[in-house]
Amino acid sequence: MWVFILYFCCQMTQSQRTSQGHTLAATLRSLWSGLRVTWKHLRSATRRNEHKAISDPDYFKSRQGVATIQYPHELLPIPDNGRYRLHNEIDDCIVCDKCAKICPVDCITMEPIRAVSEIGKTSDGTPKRLYAASFDIDMGKCCFCGLCTTVCPTECLTMTRVFDFSSYDIRDHYYSFAEMTEAEIAEKKAEWEAHQKEKAAASPKPAAEGTPKPSAEGTPKPPVEGKPARPVFKPRMKPPGTSS
Repeated sequence: MWVFILYFCCQMTQSQRTSQGHTLAATLRSLWSGLRVTWKHLRSATRRNEHKAISDPDYFKSRQGVATIQYPHELLPIPDNGRYRLHNEIDDCIVCDKCAKICPVDCITMEPIRAVSEIGKTSDGTPKRLYAASFDIDMGKCCFCGLCTTVCPTECLTMTRVFDFSSYDIRDHYYSFAEMTEAEIAEKKAEWEAHQKEKAAASPKPAAEGTPKPSAEGTPKPPVEGKPARPVFKPRMKPPGTSS
């Protein structure tokens, strides 16, 4: 083998040997530069990188060290204004339906039941006059726009810091927040229907058409036959050039 290499070198001209020498030197320099970068990262990999929140002023300065985290035992800092899974504090919900109306993907559905009287107050003092028979959020449809949390008047609908709620079944992304049972729903509906019937029975019935109505003086007014004549105002246009 060495004889073959020596024979090959002897057959090369001086220019060819010079070109091959430059190529070999460039290859060694490139290899040495790459190895220097590799050894530099190996030395820095002996320590862990400190995980900081993106709001930290030194977030982009911590670039050295091991950046891999042991998920799920370790988590990256979650920003406070992140948009993740929705949660409804049903005790503060007034079932106003604003969140369902503004949702662009219709992932929020609810069923309100009117109460006969005020049923309580929220944590901020807002009176509650509706029962929440159902309040469901389908996170499988949610686009995480945050519009529902913006229009909520009592701020009961918020986005939590939970982001890792993946599942093999899409039905697991359907969350129900109402706490009423079927018996309670039927009872509250019956109460409202009974209240409406009592209200209708207590209200005076409208007079039949054509019957005389008592006037302010107590005398009955005669029945109105046809539409009463009303004076019609017709402005008269004076021809130009005429004086008043």
